[in-house]
Amino acid sequence: MARIITIANQKGGVGKTTTSVNLAAAIAGKNNRVLLVDLDPQGNATMGCGVNKHTLKNSCCDVLLGDVRLHEAVIKLDEIGMDILPANADLTAAEVGLMDLPLREKRLGLALEGSQEQYDYIFIDCPPSLNMLTINALVASGGVLVPLQTEYYALEGLSALMKTIEQLKISRNPDLQLEGILRTMHDPRNNLAVEVSSQLITHFKDKVFDTIIPRNVRVAEAPSYGLPVLMYDKSSRGAISYLALASEVLQRHAQCQPASA
Repeated sequence: MARIITIANQKGGVGKTTTSVNLAAAIAGKNNRVLLVDLDPQGNATMGCGVNKHTLKNSCCDVLLGDVRLHEAVIKLDEIGMDILPANADLTAAEVGLMDLPLREKRLGLALEGSQEQYDYIFIDCPPSLNMLTINALVASGGVLVPLQTEYYALEGLSALMKTIEQLKISRNPDLQLEGILRTMHDPRNNLAVEVSSQLITHFKDKVFDTIIPRNVRVAEAPSYGLPVLMYDKSSRGAISYLALASEVLQRHAQCQPASA
């Protein structure tokens, strides 16, 4: 059964899509079957994996609206070693259309149900807002990974997201857990960044990943080549950091698995 992890933060520009693409690729590179779901109408994760969002035959929009089944829209990324459910601007229309559909907040979860045996991990890249698309992702998931830039306003946004997670856990998805908080675009020379990082650890303790993603030019360049940074420059600090994050995620899940009889 696949572990479904939503990567979410309603604040833009925190490295959410970058983390989705690179963590998925890093986990796939460790001999896991991985599906990346692009749930953002901007389609940045799609383009960042080398798929042209403007020429899609089927997309995440069609799956959510029930026009096609999941496997009809999934694209195999042989070079990267994982699959992607791509997205483009049509997803904006899907968000509106969902409002009139039954089980509107469960559409993604229902679409993924039949494919959970095919994958070890399913990662969902969300739009930078707490809208119906993000709600669908959270209802479908077992965990939420929150990329967080270590700056002052990030803490305020995190509070709102945590409240949403708690509300959904009570009303829609009792299995939903905080997977962890990932510090991104971190500059250790910045005193505020260090202070915010310290506050996160004080408040969330072991829910803060040990891995820190630094500011790195190679990470920023990779999407323009349609590649994860691991394939663009595997020796870069960014690539090494995402490999470390993948190891940390896998280790945490291994520790949570029940001991075999």
